[in-house]
Amino acid sequence: MKVAVAPVLLGLTGLACAQGQSQAGNGPANDPAKAKTKPNFIFIITDDQDLRLGSLEYQPMVQKHLADQGTTFSKHHCTISICCPSRVSLLTGRAAHNTNVTDVAMPYGGYPKFASEGWNDKYLPVWLQEAGYNTYYTGKLMNGFSTKTYNDPFPKGWTGTDFFVDPNTYVYYNVSMQRNKEEPRLLTGQYSTDLAASSALSFLDEALADGAAQKPFFLGVAPIGPHSETWQGRFNAPVPADRHKDLFPGLKVPRNPNFNPEVPSGGGWIKTLDRQNQTVVDYHDDFYRKRIQALQAVDELVDSIVKRLEAGPADVLANTYLIYTSDNGFHVGQHRLPPGKTCSIEEDINVPFVIRGPGIPAGAQWALPTSHTDIVPTLFELAGIPLQEEFDGVPMPVTETAQQNEQSDAARKSEHVNVEFWGDAIAEGDYPGTGSGISGISGVNGTYKALRLLGDGYDLSYTVWCTNEHELYDLKADPWQINNIYSAAADSNNATIVSGWDKPNLIARVDALLLTLKACAGAVCRRPWESLHPAGDVHSLRDAMAPQFDDFYLRQQPRVAFSECKLGYLAEFEGAMQPSIYGAATAAEGVGMLARWEDWT
Repeated sequence: MKVAVAPVLLGLTGLACAQGQSQAGNGPANDPAKAKTKPNFIFIITDDQDLRLGSLEYQPMVQKHLADQGTTFSKHHCTISICCPSRVSLLTGRAAHNTNVTDVAMPYGGYPKFASEGWNDKYLPVWLQEAGYNTYYTGKLMNGFSTKTYNDPFPKGWTGTDFFVDPNTYVYYNVSMQRNKEEPRLLTGQYSTDLAASSALSFLDEALADGAAQKPFFLGVAPIGPHSETWQGRFNAPVPADRHKDLFPGLKVPRNPNFNPEVPSGGGWIKTLDRQNQTVVDYHDDFYRKRIQALQAVDELVDSIVKRLEAGPADVLANTYLIYTSDNGFHVGQHRLPPGKTCSIEEDINVPFVIRGPGIPAGAQWALPTSHTDIVPTLFELAGIPLQEEFDGVPMPVTETAQQNEQSDAARKSEHVNVEFWGDAIAEGDYPGTGSGISGISGVNGTYKALRLLGDGYDLSYTVWCTNEHELYDLKADPWQINNIYSAAADSNNATIVSGWDKPNLIARVDALLLTLKACAGAVCRRPWESLHPAGDVHSLRDAMAPQFDDFYLRQQPRVAFSECKLGYLAEFEGAMQPSIYGAATAAEGVGMLARWEDWT
């Protein structure tokens, strides 16, 4: 049975919806007057959970405890759609090109790369402990945290831990766990999500017994659901708990317009894929159904945590922020793709994000673009910790007060999300997509840089592949990304006017913005339009589309391009790395202006 989603109040991009502000009030558990000096945080992160395919609709406890009592951010995005790099960005507030953790395994990623790049000394739990928090974590930390690497070094910053450990992280009924500084233990026959729930409740009891009123706590809970069951490089469908394996009979992948389309869609290697036959479609329906079944134990986990908070001590729930999100999204059959997540399509990068807590409007939805690099800055702001200049993200307007302030042009959240990926595309399941000479997706280099741009009157997706192929989608007219309108050709399927603008002029602007974000850091990532225009007169695409800037963008700006497809972030193969700066006579002067702008901010 499909569970109805709680009524939502849609916000305008960059502005708080007036209706949402008046109707999304504070429930008893959301009263900021009851919040103590430092709040607690419970951060629940699922693995590969979709938003666009409706998985939240089958989680009644997430709806009841979180969405109905908090705010849903419907345009929240990961900035790299693969597990380990996304988690590192989430825990550091930095884009993957700044963490240099861009894959799930060495030499470009995994826990050993995280440690060798120095992030074990400077990430969320370390910073929270410095601010007086007890910190706990259970479940999956990141890929490459294994029986061989768990103590080389031990993850820093944690008061208590019970991690899943490779190579059994993704085996639902045969998981290995490693508690504090003990040796890993194999837990055959026990369901991994239930183990994470039990460990979370144990840590919660410990945190409350230690006196949450005196010492605030952070608890991270990371079940693997609904990730594929993975063993020795093979990706199979997720395994639900035995009690859930017969639920939702006949459930199928939503038949949205981009599901196994008759005409190829997408860009790069995606547009070469053959259409799936009925055998493959049936397999993907079963794969999707098992994903939904696997999420039922996650839903029960959420229910158990909230009920423990409701049991007291008094006011602990009122002083606790509960956050629910996923490391990245997932596709199953969209654009003829086999199961996977490494593309720049909305199914892969637009992920769940729900938050409940002191001052958070209840039952509201916010349509402002936000990303995983914004999460650590958000927690800092809620905890009263000074923001770091090195953060690539900004605090999300999660409280009603922040959302009201967001209506001010001076305070508004930027309109962009920077998305990037390096390395091989990954196909999961028994039927890797084939077509045009591709024997299977795995092993096909899928490196790209991409941009999501959501503003007043426009909703755009722009991607440049390492092959220098391009994609541009107007998601207002084409929400399922069927029609790539990048081509200059004018025909019935290819608009020459996009969001009211001449397409060549528009492409020049979005390409320049993507180039600005390609190697950005800190203030430039947070406010890229202002770095392109240091005079301070351009804050959005709409501002940048002014005709006086046409020559600057069309003829003075280098373009995003790659010289070669590589498996990791190697700057020498990434083409131009810095944009021209408006008003600079030379490239050197432009770099100087950019540096002065960064100093000023």
